[in-house]
Amino acid sequence: MADSIAALRDVYPVSRETGERLEAFVALLRKWQPAENLVSPKTLPEIWRRHIADSAQLLRLFPRDKRWIDLGAGAGLPGMVLAICLEGGVVHLVESNRRKCAFLRAAIRETGAAAQVHEGRIEDVLAGWTEPVDRVTARALAPLDALLGLAEPVMAKGVPAAFMKGQDAEAELSEARRRWSFSVNRHESLTGEGVILDIGALRRAGESG
Repeated sequence: MADSIAALRDVYPVSRETGERLEAFVALLRKWQPAENLVSPKTLPEIWRRHIADSAQLLRLFPRDKRWIDLGAGAGLPGMVLAICLEGGVVHLVESNRRKCAFLRAAIRETGAAAQVHEGRIEDVLAGWTEPVDRVTARALAPLDALLGLAEPVMAKGVPAAFMKGQDAEAELSEARRRWSFSVNRHESLTGEGVILDIGALRRAGESG
């Protein structure tokens, strides 16, 4: 079957209105792709399964979380997808690349998504973070050890993370545990694209709880 919104509804059913907003987002992503290389070109034929459904599954896994931070938001995956699908929530999109921020702002205007763009380095944006947040996420950004370092200012306050990882997840967990102490639950991806690591109770190794 050709890749379409049906691939999303198998993972996370959405209303007709939400589906139309997601279709507008996909159309915009395709429009900007040639100039900005927002996603891997080889994944474009399966954009609904590889990117939209893959992102939306976070809402199925964590339905109570309404306020998210997406680190290195890039093409808006998963952040823009979450923001379009969420009801009564908000997604903070943290991105340092100016052109990608321009894309994200255009996507917000086009879809009416409940999202805010924070342009700057993750370290700088999170250093003074005061907004309430339920969960932090990232997709294809950095190895887990580095991700935990970036997310520490928020996670150290008790905020859990949902990090989307591929086949190297176990190796990344082993490496991260050399510097960090944390709890983790593994969720196999509903789209067959790796795992989602549900991480909490973060602290530096050797620190008392």
